[in-house]
Amino acid sequence: MPRRRQPTARQERLGAELRKLREAAGLKGREAAALLGTDSAQMSQIEAGTAGVSEERVRRLAAQYSCTDAALVDALVAMATDRTHGWWEEYRGLLPTPFMDLPELEHHASHRRDVEFLHIPGLLQTAEYARSLFAYVNPEFPESDVERWVEHRMKRRVIIERPEPVPYEALVHEAALRIRVGSRSAARTQLARVLELSEADHVTVRVIPFDLDGFGGAGSAMVYAGGPVPRLDTVVRDGPGGPVFIDAEAQLSRYRTLFRRVESASLDPDRSRDFIRRLAKEL
Repeated sequence: MPRRRQPTARQERLGAELRKLREAAGLKGREAAALLGTDSAQMSQIEAGTAGVSEERVRRLAAQYSCTDAALVDALVAMATDRTHGWWEEYRGLLPTPFMDLPELEHHASHRRDVEFLHIPGLLQTAEYARSLFAYVNPEFPESDVERWVEHRMKRRVIIERPEPVPYEALVHEAALRIRVGSRSAARTQLARVLELSEADHVTVRVIPFDLDGFGGAGSAMVYAGGPVPRLDTVVRDGPGGPVFIDAEAQLSRYRTLFRRVESASLDPDRSRDFIRRLAKEL
C-alpha cells in the first residue's frame, strides 16, 4: 500500500492501538515486523498511520499479541478496511485538517456527549447563531469563508438528524443559554431550536444553572465520542490550532468521571426544558 502523506486521525488511532497491543505483548517493532514478513520501517509506518494495513495482517498481529478481545479486534479491522468517503472530504484543503477528522469521528461514533459552558453546542446551533459566532471570532474572514464554516457546521448535524441517529446528550451551562451571540431574535430562535431537538428520543439536553452550589467544573468543556468499544472512545477539546483529540486510557477515564460529575449536578431533562422555556420568555 502507498505511504500516506497526511493520515487522518482515525488512521493514526488505528496505528496507535496496534502499537499499544504490541507494547503490552512485550515485543519490539522489529519482532512485530518479522511476524508480517516486513521490515521495521514498514512497521513504524503502520503504527504511525502513514501506511495502510489489511484485515489479515491486523488479525495476525492481534493473535501474535495474544489479544483475546474479539470486539476490539473486529473494531480495529473495521478501521483498517473502512473506505468511507464522507461529505467532509469536499472541504479538504479548504478547512484545517482537524476539521475533517471531527466529522469523520462523529460519523463512526456509537454515542456523543457534549459539555459546554459559553456557547450552545455545535450540533444544536442554528445557522444564524453559528454565523454570528464565526464572524465575531474571525473578523478578518471574508463573508465567503464564514459561510463555508457555517455550512460545514450545519452538515455535521447529520449524525443526530439521519434515519439512524447517534444517541446524543448535551450538558449546557446557563451562561451559554443566556449569552446573546447574535440578536435578541436570533437568541430566541436558538433557544427554540434547542427545545425542539430536546424532544427527540435520541437527544438529551440538561442545563447547569448559575445558582448551583459547589460547582467547580467550568473548565471541563468537552466533546466525548463513543467508539465501538470503550477503549476506542475519544475526547475532543478545543486547542489553539483547532480540535485536539485525546485517546489515552488514563485521560479517557478522567473525562468519563468529569462528565458523570457534571451530569449529576445538572437539571434533569424535564426541568431543563422548563428552564429553557423560562429563559426564552425573558427575551
